[in-house]
Amino acid sequence: MDNVTQAASADATAGAGAAAASTAPLDDAAAPQWQLHRWHSAWRRWSLWTLLVVLVASMLITLVWLAGRYEASQVQSRVERDAADAVSDIRIAFAHNVQNMQVMQAGDPDLTSWESRAAEFLNARRELVRLELRDEQLRVRSHVDSPFRPGNWDTVSGNSAHSDINMSCTNARRVGGPSYSSSYFQPLPNGMGSEMMELCLPLMSDGRVDGFLIATYSLQTVLVDLVAPSLQRGQEVSFTEADGTRLAVVGAMRRGTRMFTAQQLFDLPGTTLILRLDSWHAAPSVFPNVLTALVTAMSIALVTVLIVLVRDNRRRLRAERDLGEALAFRKAMEDSQVTGLRARDLDGRITYVNPAFCAMVGFSAGELIGHTNPLPYWPPEFADEYSARQNVRLSGNHVPPREGYESTFMRKDGTRFPVMIYEAPLINALGLHSGWMGSFLDVSEQRRVEEISRTSQERLQATARLATVGEMASLLSHELNQPLAAIASYANGSLNLLQVQDPCTKPPAENLADVRVGIQRIAQQAERAGRVIKSVHDFIRRRDQSRVPVSARELLDAVLPIIRLQAHKLRVHVDIAIEPGLPEALCDRTMVEQVLLNLARNGMQAMDDPRIQPRVLEIRVRRAASNAQSQWLEFTVSDMGDGISDEVADRLFTPFYTTRAEGMGLGLSLCRTVVEQHGGFLGHAHREPRGTVFTFTLPANQPED
Repeated sequence: MDNVTQAASADATAGAGAAAASTAPLDDAAAPQWQLHRWHSAWRRWSLWTLLVVLVASMLITLVWLAGRYEASQVQSRVERDAADAVSDIRIAFAHNVQNMQVMQAGDPDLTSWESRAAEFLNARRELVRLELRDEQLRVRSHVDSPFRPGNWDTVSGNSAHSDINMSCTNARRVGGPSYSSSYFQPLPNGMGSEMMELCLPLMSDGRVDGFLIATYSLQTVLVDLVAPSLQRGQEVSFTEADGTRLAVVGAMRRGTRMFTAQQLFDLPGTTLILRLDSWHAAPSVFPNVLTALVTAMSIALVTVLIVLVRDNRRRLRAERDLGEALAFRKAMEDSQVTGLRARDLDGRITYVNPAFCAMVGFSAGELIGHTNPLPYWPPEFADEYSARQNVRLSGNHVPPREGYESTFMRKDGTRFPVMIYEAPLINALGLHSGWMGSFLDVSEQRRVEEISRTSQERLQATARLATVGEMASLLSHELNQPLAAIASYANGSLNLLQVQDPCTKPPAENLADVRVGIQRIAQQAERAGRVIKSVHDFIRRRDQSRVPVSARELLDAVLPIIRLQAHKLRVHVDIAIEPGLPEALCDRTMVEQVLLNLARNGMQAMDDPRIQPRVLEIRVRRAASNAQSQWLEFTVSDMGDGISDEVADRLFTPFYTTRAEGMGLGLSLCRTVVEQHGGFLGHAHREPRGTVFTFTLPANQPED
């Protein structure tokens, strides 16, 4: 092998010498073409060698990968088959249990006979822990517990289990067949617990449901008795929820380094579970068969030969690569740069410009190289200033700023444009300072965009101010209608009380007392109008509202006179209920009173139809859902109107959308905004048998300890 390599090297050296001797007489124009041809030949040789190496490596990797994938797919298929078989076994066992429970009811047995049959059935089926016989109202008539899993069912059964039974029995009544509930965790007296699932089987008589048979399954026992006997070593089976939470697990400890998982959907009438089967196996071997091992050995030998040939080829190509490096680097710089580049020597003479710089100023490279002060792209009016600045820089006493500086250049056609200049010392291969290298960016487009952006921003600010003024005017006109209407009502009532038949007589004393109350109400509503103006002003400016603790009774008492006036006019009965012992609400009192007043007025107007009888407006205040950090109050306003259609509900809280000819469409939009600023929620729902219920929440005041 060494002799062959030396002979090939000698032949290559002789060929290179002959080629050099034959090309020596060529002129300088033919030299670049010859170098390009040699570079192309070298690239082709390297490509062939690289392609061969990649092909061999790809074949080896593909064979090993396919063998491993095949082995893994076989294991995965077995796991999926086992999971499907387990689901089938459980499904068959559940169906068999339903049939046996239906047989238990044959002959309409009495309670003693039923309990005897149920006890025998529980002794045979360990996965069932309890059987209950209930009437059609779900009241327990009799029950039997499994002797294998005793439990104190009276103390451990909770509302969640009762709710699950109700739902499953309701579904069973609807479908006329067995229905399963969702699983729930049941603690046991020994400190342990288990996931349970209820089966509700309706008992039919003459096509009518006379009662229900409730069977309680233990998911853990289902896996132990129905699936575990068929499990293999290294397998684990479990019931899981959709999010992966494990409800019951049975299986062996982990064996192996790789886990294969199969999931099967176990759907039952009324609920759905996921059965997951995990199986641990050893990782597939790297060489799964003899063919792969032989190919690997041949590939290693071929790679060794390639390494020897590549080493010899690298010696021949090193010289060609070094010759083309300098030209390729410079050409890449000239063709790829979009930033203008300019090099100057220590005397200020231009020694290099790239095509981007030539396109920027409009001069060719021949017109710029060799020029010194003044440069042709300097504006005449700035020539003296630029010359003085360049002389200072060339003297070596001033270093240009690293962040660059802005200047003005002139194109060949005489147009001026701004540029950003960045300059740095030019250091040669010996580490000596040989000149300056500058980069130039045309920022004329950037300046134009900045000017457009500034103008647009000014217009947007003006438009925003106009929109704010319009919004404030709309809100004030809408919110002041209510206190002004109340003032007018109290004033008319006071005038009616002051009117007497004889001008010479005085009004009765009780009328004067009522007039005094009316005038006080007028003063209160005027003060309320002032608070509305201040609150709406603060609301428009998006400032923090002043929030104070106030009771629900005080909020309702403030707006109740206005509500009752309109209720008397529309013949609506107002029913108010406040849960005792409620904490105070922390809110902006004026804005929340407006919310209550708007919702009450809307509810009464929804019943403005002679056909609606009776007309009742219900206002309820109670505790809402709370957590450890905060408490909430829930306000509900219910009417008995025609309700809200789906089309109107989609746009109900949209500003300026209204279904009444005299409405402005701002009331509900403002109400939602006020409630959300307090951190609460405003929504609506249908009321049975008719009407609509509006609900909103407010935070409760929590004084510090």
